[in-house]
Amino acid sequence: MSAGEKAKAKTEQVVGKAVRKVAHAVGNETAAAKGAALEARGRARDIKERAKGSFRR
Repeated sequence: MSAGEKAKAKTEQVVGKAVRKVAHAVGNETAAAKGAALEARGRARDIKERAKGSFRR
């Protein structure tokens, strides 16, 4: 897993979590759902890159 891809995945996870938490606090469920989706996309990217790296051995 390249450092750039790892950073993108972690950034998406952190930003998504922050958006979700703030949106829940404010009461904006649409933004909360978008934050959750961004967080999930970051997790999926991380899993995908880890799996790709394990098959390269």
